[in-house]
Amino acid sequence: MTETTDTEIDEESNGKAIETPTIAVTGAAGYIGSRVVVEFQEAYPDWELIAIDNQYRGQVDSIGDVDIKHVDIRNRDRLEDALTGADVVCHLAAISGVDDCDENPDLAYEVNVTGTNNVAWFCRKTGAALAFPFSMAVLGDPEEFPITADQPRDPLNWYGRTKLLGERSIEAFADGAFPAHLFLKSNLYGEHVVDGTEVGKPTVINFFVNRALAGETLTVYEPGTQARNFVHVKDVARAYVRSAERLVAQLERGETGTETYEIASDEDMSVMEVADSVREVASKERGINVDVELVENPRGGETMVEKFEVDISTASNRLNWVPQENIDKSVQQLLIHSIK
Repeated sequence: MTETTDTEIDEESNGKAIETPTIAVTGAAGYIGSRVVVEFQEAYPDWELIAIDNQYRGQVDSIGDVDIKHVDIRNRDRLEDALTGADVVCHLAAISGVDDCDENPDLAYEVNVTGTNNVAWFCRKTGAALAFPFSMAVLGDPEEFPITADQPRDPLNWYGRTKLLGERSIEAFADGAFPAHLFLKSNLYGEHVVDGTEVGKPTVINFFVNRALAGETLTVYEPGTQARNFVHVKDVARAYVRSAERLVAQLERGETGTETYEIASDEDMSVMEVADSVREVASKERGINVDVELVENPRGGETMVEKFEVDISTASNRLNWVPQENIDKSVQQLLIHSIK
């Protein structure tokens, strides 16, 4: 569900005609950003693409015929130069994850808050549209299920707090100036290939698969019953394409303000269930037998709820987006090294 939408067009507000959209992607060398660029290339080969990244967690230097410009979003002058001409900015550059933000709190603030403000300020000055993910971490302990984006914000960790600040600043910048889509995004999994390079991230499912391939015990943080909603990186990347399609139409109509979308799947398993699934597939597909062990949870500041159902009807209805991947298929592909 959404929203803080401002779709009433002022009589003096005029849309702009966009013949061939230019899409900019920040964090384009990373896990999600690189896939977003690939999805745009495949869906709209005639669209212009701008890709930037400072290579903090970058995994590729180019994607097809698109070279990734070395730009740090904290440097506002260089950022604005790089984004010049963009009709839509998919802002994916971030210090992501609880651990990375806890270990690098100043960097997380500079990138997730100041950097996001820089991107949003560019959009306000130029009228470019914006798509931005702000993570389930902003909710803290969800109070109702299924989860929707209009639930109270009560982040339990620094990562969630920085993403909440990003969400709030974009709402303020977009008002009366440009259209923006905010993604309440659940936990990612899966890998993908960019020009022959396997691109991944040690999310919980990928972590279990890699340990299984190494014949190592799958360690589950206590109590193990904590649930998460899992969505594949390819499905998330497709959501940005659907978002850009709508944002271009909103630009042409002269609309401004924010819309919020839940980007998730119908797979909300407990961490122990995920580990058991990986163990079973590893045994069946590869003859690899591994144990699953509960270990002390070193983390604080994360929700321990035992269900994590998310309502994605708004994204389905407005963006025509539905997840296509599933965990069992992805785990099977990862374990037999047949990533497509």
